Amino acid sequence: MDDQPGAPPDSEIVTLLEQGEEADALTALERLSTAGAADQQTCLRSLKAAADDRPELFDGVLTSLTEFLQNSERPTRLTTAKLFVTVSESVPDSVVPAAPTLAERLADESEFYYVRARCAEALGYVAVDHPDAVVSPEVVADLRIGLEFDKPEVTEKLAKALAHVALGSPDRLRYQVDSLAEHLRADSELVRYHLSTALVVIGSTCPEQLTDAREALVSCLENESRYVRGRAAEALGLLAGTDSMEAFPQAQLERLAADEKFVAERAQFALCQYRGTESADDFTGIAERDAIRTQTADIVSEIRMPEADGGCPHCGLSLPESDPPLCPGCGTPL
Repeated sequence: MDDQPGAPPDSEIVTLLEQGEEADALTALERLSTAGAADQQTCLRSLKAAADDRPELFDGVLTSLTEFLQNSERPTRLTTAKLFVTVSESVPDSVVPAAPTLAERLADESEFYYVRARCAEALGYVAVDHPDAVVSPEVVADLRIGLEFDKPEVTEKLAKALAHVALGSPDRLRYQVDSLAEHLRADSELVRYHLSTALVVIGSTCPEQLTDAREALVSCLENESRYVRGRAAEALGLLAGTDSMEAFPQAQLERLAADEKFVAERAQFALCQYRGTESADDFTGIAERDAIRTQTADIVSEIRMPEADGGCPHCGLSLPESDPPLCPGCGTPL
């Protein structure tokens, strides 16, 4: 570590937070802000490791940490953004004051794309419980437009954030249905899964809005991903319960009713909605926001598992052929 005047030892801030010495931790963060790049990286990695284990420690210091999201050094910004993702996933209330800074990083087209991706991911986690603090029209636009122009590593996080926005406040995306549906043919299975999930959540409160996505959802019934097929059937079931459904894909759904469980249950739900024979007790957890929120982390983990053979063994991210020394997604040495 560089012998930079004023730089705190790499474990000092973590120790102070663990001891409840928040004021001293804030003072140490001020010292860190003037330290050299190597010192900052070492200390921020220590903070990120602590956040993995005890994210609640950071409740009172996250506002001070936003300074490092605007640091001139890209590795410093990326490590800080990943720290915010970790905290926002477990204790999103703590991250609410930092939401404007995260939104600024997301909106900055000159920012390193992995930093933008992590900021989008953190905003999504916060949006589930605090949509009013996060989901401005500008943030929605940045997430939606980025699906068209950003790198695949970013679009996965943008799609994930949009699914979380829907979980927090489906109405915020009710007029974005056609735009989201355009990306249901994306190469990334995760993008397709997150966007089909977002459409189901929107449809759970505004089923008639799914009319604009009907054609794309029917196409997704043939998708190679069982989770995309299942979500598409789920969304079509919601649409079938309205007066807006045309050309119901009955034959396709009848075939899917013999598919594996995740798909079959949702195909049966859609068929019962179409026939008007469904019973709420028969489809507990289907097209319900709380259930979808609970299911998603495990589903994403399962989708990511096959990628590990050709990507990072720690997070599953596809890696460039140049074999970087660190995974750009999770920062782990390769």
